[in-house]
Amino acid sequence: MNTRIRCATTTGVVSVLLVSLSACGGLLPGGDGSSSEPTHKGNDVKIGLLLPEKETARYEKYDHPAIKAKVAELTDGQGQLLYANAEQDAKVQNDQLQKMIDDKVDTLIVDPVDAKLIAPGVQKAKDAGIHVIAYDRLAQGPVDAYVGFDNELVGQTQGKELLVGLGGKTGKSSKIVMINGSPSDPNAAQFKEAARAELSDSVTVAKSYDTVGWKAQNAKSEMKQAIASLGADNIAGVYSANDGMAAGIIEALREAGVTKMPPITGQDAELAAVQRILTGDQYMSVYKPYAKEAATAAEMAVRVAQGRTIEFEALAADRTNSPTTKQIRTASVSVVALKRGNIKSTVIKDKFFKTSEICTAKFAAACAEAGLT
Repeated sequence: MNTRIRCATTTGVVSVLLVSLSACGGLLPGGDGSSSEPTHKGNDVKIGLLLPEKETARYEKYDHPAIKAKVAELTDGQGQLLYANAEQDAKVQNDQLQKMIDDKVDTLIVDPVDAKLIAPGVQKAKDAGIHVIAYDRLAQGPVDAYVGFDNELVGQTQGKELLVGLGGKTGKSSKIVMINGSPSDPNAAQFKEAARAELSDSVTVAKSYDTVGWKAQNAKSEMKQAIASLGADNIAGVYSANDGMAAGIIEALREAGVTKMPPITGQDAELAAVQRILTGDQYMSVYKPYAKEAATAAEMAVRVAQGRTIEFEALAADRTNSPTTKQIRTASVSVVALKRGNIKSTVIKDKFFKTSEICTAKFAAACAEAGLT
């Protein structure tokens, strides 16, 4: 469990900001806070980006393009972004990290496939003088900062909304299945713990699974096991940690003869999930404004590479502890429960999706009923 600590940052003149930041834990991890501000580097910075997989649509569609665009914007097009995706292979990611070191990036943004196995690579990068920012998942090792969503809030939101979806079908006789995220992802443990805390006093968690690789097919297999054990009619609701797995869960329920789905949660606001929410097959998702997360990570990476320490630190007011490193500077991004009634005011308003992308012919009736067209 990662511990996140809110640290108040005083704003105002530079001297006041420096005092405030120093009181919050020094200038950078491992620093004594006594050195003078380093000489600024220009816009010719080199930023590395390592993303974990392509199973979840967001990484290729949103994160990579958004970070690339922000780096270009902040450096007047002079900065470089080197990119690699490990496609869910921790060994491949460690090899990619070594290549980033060999290519002498100034800052490395890394979203780990396996938070623990990446730690030696993080240490190598630090030993090579490279700043390391953990992105979306908290990597172990001596990272300089972490940019991510409020994981406890994600799990709390999912748990609370699942109870809302159950309506009056609560009590210990009401059986819930939990399909959690990958055991190699530290975020998954936080989602699960926070969601279970919301659910445990109101329902019975009859079956719980940790889903390797966040894969939809694994979630489908686990749901089939739960159905075989409990019976489809005895499952009041399903906690699914993300949208991709929700798709597999729904397939398993359909194959078991279920026509009206129980409330099923999700996360990531994927296009298919938004459409399932419209038709009632999925109850909710968690909308995470990736553009803000990506822009924050890119700005932190560029500023610390340029030696603009004050600006870097001002972006990360929280603190997080990992199993290996304490008081990691953290930029925490909030989330929103996505349901049928707020699709227009969230993903459409933020231009995450166009109405035309959501409301294809297959979903025209559901969109009209929801007031989207």
